[in-house]
Amino acid sequence: MIKPEILDIIELLVNLPEHNLFIGNQGTIVECLDENHFEVEFINETGETTALCPLSTQQFIVVWQAQTKQWLTTADKVTFMINHLSEEKRKELLNFACFLYQKA
Repeated sequence: MIKPEILDIIELLVNLPEHNLFIGNQGTIVECLDENHFEVEFINETGETTALCPLSTQQFIVVWQAQTKQWLTTADKVTFMINHLSEEKRKELLNFACFLYQKA
């Protein structure tokens, strides 16, 4: 599993309207608060900080790793997300994947 680290780029999985941030917005981890919580900085096009938010690992996915200097593959992102789903949701996802596979 991908362990978030300082300077990794993350993508939001949830809306945070109180910070004007929405699913898909990207930010950078700037501090590790504990094993499952990180301070994330969001910036605008000119590099100005627009939000600094404490987030749990349930609220984001790592999309770029600073240590390897590589973007994560789609398979890595899907695996990360599956690991955070309930067993019931995993079964739903499997059924959907089977449906897509039949259409290929």
